[in-house]
Amino acid sequence: MRFFVLTTLLATAALTSAQSFKCPPKDGQYEDSIQCDKFYNCVDGVATEKLCPDGLVFDQLIRKINKCDQPFNIDCGDRTELQPPKSSKLCPRRNGFFAHPEPQVCNIFYNCIEGDATEIKCTNGLHFDEYSGTCVWPTAAGRQGCDDSKVHTLKDGFECPKVEQTDANGQLIVHPKFAHPSDCQRFYVCLNGQEPRDLGCQVGEVYNEETQRCDAPENVPGCEDWYKDEPSSKPTKKA
Repeated sequence: MRFFVLTTLLATAALTSAQSFKCPPKDGQYEDSIQCDKFYNCVDGVATEKLCPDGLVFDQLIRKINKCDQPFNIDCGDRTELQPPKSSKLCPRRNGFFAHPEPQVCNIFYNCIEGDATEIKCTNGLHFDEYSGTCVWPTAAGRQGCDDSKVHTLKDGFECPKVEQTDANGQLIVHPKFAHPSDCQRFYVCLNGQEPRDLGCQVGEVYNEETQRCDAPENVPGCEDWYKDEPSSKPTKKA
């Protein structure tokens, strides 16, 4: 009985709201003045109240039949009200991109579609930003209390230095490189400055830390004789 009464009240409220909305002369879909996920479908001057799927909001300027989209793609302005959330364990609303429920976990988020959550992990070194729905640099995300204590270490003990590298123009190098301390042919790449990869130059070349490229041994101080005992390994000279 209570459910019937509640359903009747909601239906009556929706009808009253639709009746109070004045449709423009042209048929179409029009936004509500105070609720960002509510809109009106106007046909022959008659308004029918509609709601976007929970978690999405309405923008009448979208040139598609479905004008409901993610909140970070739409400026609701003063239309700050929303329908009551239909939440689940990992989805605060049935649709959208949402941060991990533990605030210290900043690199994992969930894509919720009709209440079904899919876990997504940011590329190492990035944090999820709920205002853009994407993974960004930690400084851009501005999240507090993130646990970035996990250190990635290679088998030989190499860890990516915490110091950032910049190029000649002062721009941050996203994937910095580092010379191997004892092997002239090998070098390391730190993906997003955090996750190390052990790489090497082709036989006959050594890593030049100054240019951050593989180079001829004679161009790298200390590595001139790296292949002296392997004459067959020298790169073939071009004619």
